Amino acid sequence: RLFPNFSFIDAPFNLKYYREGDYNSEVAYMGCRTRVLGNVYDPQRQVTCGRGNLSFTSVNLPRLGLEAQGDVEKFYALLDDKIDLVFRQLLHRLKIQSGKKVRNYPFLMGNGIWLDSGKLDWDDSIGEVLKHGTLTVGFIGLAETLKALLGAHHGESDEAQKLGLEIVGHMRRRADEEAEKTGLNFSLIATPAESLSGRFVALDRERYGSIPGVTDRDYYTNSFHVPVYYPIRAFKKIQLEAPYHALTNAGHITYVELDGDTCKNLQAFERIIRYMHDQGVGYGSINHPLDRDPICGYTGVINDVCPRCGRREGEGVSLETLRQLRRKFPQTPKWE
Repeated sequence: RLFPNFSFIDAPFNLKYYREGDYNSEVAYMGCRTRVLGNVYDPQRQVTCGRGNLSFTSVNLPRLGLEAQGDVEKFYALLDDKIDLVFRQLLHRLKIQSGKKVRNYPFLMGNGIWLDSGKLDWDDSIGEVLKHGTLTVGFIGLAETLKALLGAHHGESDEAQKLGLEIVGHMRRRADEEAEKTGLNFSLIATPAESLSGRFVALDRERYGSIPGVTDRDYYTNSFHVPVYYPIRAFKKIQLEAPYHALTNAGHITYVELDGDTCKNLQAFERIIRYMHDQGVGYGSINHPLDRDPICGYTGVINDVCPRCGRREGEGVSLETLRQLRRKFPQTPKWE
């Protein structure tokens, strides 16, 4: 599949940092979603370049939801304990990182790429300049958490959406309070949990058994997303997920899954992007199909017939045809 990504500089939480003509004030999302822009440590340099995320640690929200057994107050008490643990872990890791010297990072620090590192000598500690980076709390499986607590996720219930926003809002407030207390850039990320989603659910299924809507699949839903298996219109999904972007200042993304050739309906594609913008999405992506003919190697949208070799599904192609294709398209993979 293809997934063109769009970052919205004029989302309210990005626009407040933007200075016209200054690229260093433009939001930049790293790969899947990581965002570094605000700077509690040095408010005069709330910039993108020369900084990064030092580390992030994710909370297994569904496990807390299961342990709370429907008691929301108990869930918050468990969540606060875990957030406290994550704060201590992040500070411990920062202490280890801060003990390193410029010589340990010859490219990043030795060439002055990291903010303020150009002022340091080869054997100087990097502890002070690292404070421009971010220390981040993440989370996974909000949908399954809501299922465990309320019996419905935020795609199914307005009550669940309300509680979901309260949970993520609580985590953001804790990060903001820790940032104010320490003068360090504590932040909250909607974790990109491609591998963690499977690991966490496997551990929890072993502990709690297979629970419908919670541990009965091979993965937990990524961060605050509406579950991929749940049938929902693109605009509704965007509408539900958009408010979480403002809360997750260390990174976020909203995906929309399409099932056709977007080139045949560019107006619809643009409408989706504009709706993301209007709802306050910071970073959005549209997934759409990309086919590959395993015989001739054509890549693109294939309907009934491959546009390169004319093959239908299940049909073979003669060796002479493959040779002609290879001469015509030298980038095509070679066949024995």
